[in-house]
Amino acid sequence: MNPQPILSMVSGPAAEGDAGKQSKARVLAVSDVSGTARWMGAPAGMTAGRNLWLTGLIALVALLVLGNLAGDARLDIRYGWDFRVNCAAVEAHANGLDPYYVRNLRGTKLSYPYLPVTLDAFRPFCTGGFLASHYRGLYFALALICALLLPGLAGTRGSWRDIALRGLCTLGAFVGFEWVQASGNFAMLSGVLTAIALALLLRPVKPEDTAFRARLAGAALLGLVMSFKLVFCPVLAALYLLPLPRRRKIVALAAAAIGFALPILISAMAYPDLFASWLLAMKGQIPDQHAVQLDEANPSLLLLVLSLAGQLGLAGSRLVVFGAYGLAAFALVLVPLALSLPRAIRRGTGSILLRLDRWLIDHPQAALRLTMLAMYALYLCSPRLKEYAFFELALYAAVLIADLSALALGAFLVVGLLVPGLISVTGQMTEGGFSPLIAALVCFWILLRDLRAQSMRLAPDGVKR
Repeated sequence: MNPQPILSMVSGPAAEGDAGKQSKARVLAVSDVSGTARWMGAPAGMTAGRNLWLTGLIALVALLVLGNLAGDARLDIRYGWDFRVNCAAVEAHANGLDPYYVRNLRGTKLSYPYLPVTLDAFRPFCTGGFLASHYRGLYFALALICALLLPGLAGTRGSWRDIALRGLCTLGAFVGFEWVQASGNFAMLSGVLTAIALALLLRPVKPEDTAFRARLAGAALLGLVMSFKLVFCPVLAALYLLPLPRRRKIVALAAAAIGFALPILISAMAYPDLFASWLLAMKGQIPDQHAVQLDEANPSLLLLVLSLAGQLGLAGSRLVVFGAYGLAAFALVLVPLALSLPRAIRRGTGSILLRLDRWLIDHPQAALRLTMLAMYALYLCSPRLKEYAFFELALYAAVLIADLSALALGAFLVVGLLVPGLISVTGQMTEGGFSPLIAALVCFWILLRDLRAQSMRLAPDGVKR
């Protein structure tokens, strides 16, 4: 949202079926045992005396990430332009002014993009002005809390090594957290809620209803998070890949939809005048002020396609641009994800949904991995992906990173953390640049290849080949 290249200045789950069905229990037991070495064993294949290169790489990346953040803190730059916009909107609302008109916002020319209900929800963060001056330390603490909240694919926090890897990914992947700290965007708050939602969704697979109630709460909370930035709502579709019977998955999707719709309904009913102004602002129909638009500078697939179309003289045709964007999203992300599904799902008897449901329940840990990768993919395909939004993308990746093989983990660290960090240190990371998108795409393919390699070792009955 900042009109100048800020970072160029910043250098420095058991099946839900009847427990009395012995045959199904045996299948689940075989599936869980076959996945133990992969999903619950030594994460990333690291053992003492082996993979010393990986240990050194992790240490190098950690030094770069922490050094980069420390260098940012020493610079005499007025950070927090998004934080000031949000607090200016809260102040205007408290004074009886319409915060969706930029002329009513003190000290900024940027617009307030969130639903009216958030004006009261954000008020505690703006009262007194203390956090506006000290938010960077708070954001760093909240990022560490996210790393502690994020679960592993086995539904547990795992070892301290796993937690450290997730923390490193949270702070350094795609330089998303660096942008959040620079801008003061409230994506930090939605990131904390996302971490809580994932901790509830990825509960250990158990036959008791308590695990499902936790997942239901996680689905509703994730839907609530998506209402902050409506453009990311397709991520909720990934909930269908949870290792649950179809009826329960539909209930979870319904809970997510309710969580998503509730803030919108409250805004429309409790703040009707402000809601009307919010709609005008989102449509860009308030003249002579900044408006949130899809073609605003951001490192998304849509803007990458628009940039390429401009070089070919086709940027004026929205049909061509959006058509090419759809093809790019399918070709680069969605189709490769679909092709990574095991052969047991893509080929076999019965409908594909029936085969998918059966495979997900028989392989609960692999299903959770697929769910997280689908969330990552759908988030990555968003048509408006601002630099700070890569922080939330890093949270999805952080759940997956500790379970990667050694080579895949090393490749992820280099592409997703080391290279973007070096670009940031050299002052080449500017707003609207596509390096975070390219890094996130390559990391998606690394995660996908690792998933595919493991899926090929699983026979249809859940036993490794």
